[in-house]
Amino acid sequence: MPVIPMPKGALAMLILRVLRSGPLHGYAIAQRIRTLSDDVFGAEEGSLYPALQRILFEGWATAEWGLSETGRRVRFYKLTPAGVRQLKTELNEYEQATAAIQAILRQA
Repeated sequence: MPVIPMPKGALAMLILRVLRSGPLHGYAIAQRIRTLSDDVFGAEEGSLYPALQRILFEGWATAEWGLSETGRRVRFYKLTPAGVRQLKTELNEYEQATAAIQAILRQA
């Protein structure tokens, strides 16, 4: 299945959801999104790292330097309590939007 463009606004929500399982570095976040979506969504560097910077700026995650499995120096991102709240908000909004779209598709 080909990689398709990520829906606008979904990347931050997916990053927060992936980080809910524990701290990860950027490449691992991208790989987890790709794996969990069965290779449908890709989080490319050009969109992943700006999204991570925004998440840090908003206080939804923190970052610490560490070593990857391969011994490279990388930043590990960790969800904060504010990030957990934001994830809950975004999931609720996503569910409402999806239900509304499904209702239109069924009735139109």
